[in-house]
Amino acid sequence: MTCRECDEFLSDYLAGELPAEVVTTFETHLSRCRNCVTYMEQYRETILAGQRACEAGAADAPPEMPEELIRAILAARKTIQ
Repeated sequence: MTCRECDEFLSDYLAGELPAEVVTTFETHLSRCRNCVTYMEQYRETILAGQRACEAGAADAPPEMPEELIRAILAARKTIQ
């Protein structure tokens, strides 16, 4: 597995959605590639930070926030999950 392929599987790996044989190959690559481990850690932290930000004040949006902006944020959030 190359670093580029590792990147393609990262989201599914962190979600626990990869077949066992791909997980083995993915983890073998990670055991040999510190750059991909660092990238995965940063990716995971970014996802967690985004989730925390959405949880923290989702119900507290100011009334002057445009409805179309709220819809765009919610739509983008669905594509990330």
